[in-house]
Amino acid sequence: MKLLTPLALLALAATPVLADPVNITPDMASVTVETDAGPAEISRIQDNENVVTGEWAMTSRPCPNFCIQPMSPAEGVTTVGELEVIAALQDSDVLVIDSRVQADYRGGTIPGAIHIPYTEMADRLGEVGCEVDIDGFTCDDPKHVLLFCNGPWCGQSPTAIRRMIEAGFPADHIRYYRGGMQVWRMLGLSVLVPQN
Repeated sequence: MKLLTPLALLALAATPVLADPVNITPDMASVTVETDAGPAEISRIQDNENVVTGEWAMTSRPCPNFCIQPMSPAEGVTTVGELEVIAALQDSDVLVIDSRVQADYRGGTIPGAIHIPYTEMADRLGEVGCEVDIDGFTCDDPKHVLLFCNGPWCGQSPTAIRRMIEAGFPADHIRYYRGGMQVWRMLGLSVLVPQN
């Protein structure tokens, strides 16, 4: 019987555990979505012992400002989970919007999402299919949108959603990913760090 050297044992201990594949669903290992930089693959981290670390592992941010958000930010808005986000990223009729401030966005986003900060959303409705009007915008036939921010404790996308509705955007064209980046990262899904 051959014994392993201490160096070989150390190398084995440092190797990620890849015992079982980590798919998105039983039949879906990954999906490819379009980004400004070209195609990007969304999959889950394959290390069966991977854990969330750093700020994404925090459980107790002070309220205010970081209060738990309601399941729905406004009447008529549909709240969705990760599989619906992935489907929206593959649907050319839906815009997935990272509504976080620039500093948060630069730390990593969902591949295929566009960035419109929550502070600008109501003023940029022309980018989501509304028409400029003398009093602001008319939103007779806007695109369907899905907004997200940092997580269930983040008020950026709920604020953007309420401001959009106040500006005339129809609530039934809005989806809200309440889990945001914290749950996306917790599930080990791919994150894209913007280059510009």
